[in-house]
Amino acid sequence: MTHFGKIKSYDSGRGAGTISPEKGGNVLPFGKSDLQQESQVPKVGDRYGYETNQVDGQDMRAVNLQQQQGDPQREQARAQQG
Repeated sequence: MTHFGKIKSYDSGRGAGTISPEKGGNVLPFGKSDLQQESQVPKVGDRYGYETNQVDGQDMRAVNLQQQQGDPQREQARAQQG
């Protein structure tokens, strides 16, 4: 199941960051290897789709992150204006 959220932090030196789920809940960590396009450098506030994974009883983390284009609220407002 794909979830959506915005990048809360990213440290390019460590290749690790966190994402805040749009629907609430705990901030999830992710690593550079979790990005579908590893050449991308996530920026704070960028919207990403992602899945979650839990390995060996550790905390949940975001995986398979893919950058989403556009702001869904802005797109919805534009569609309503016609």
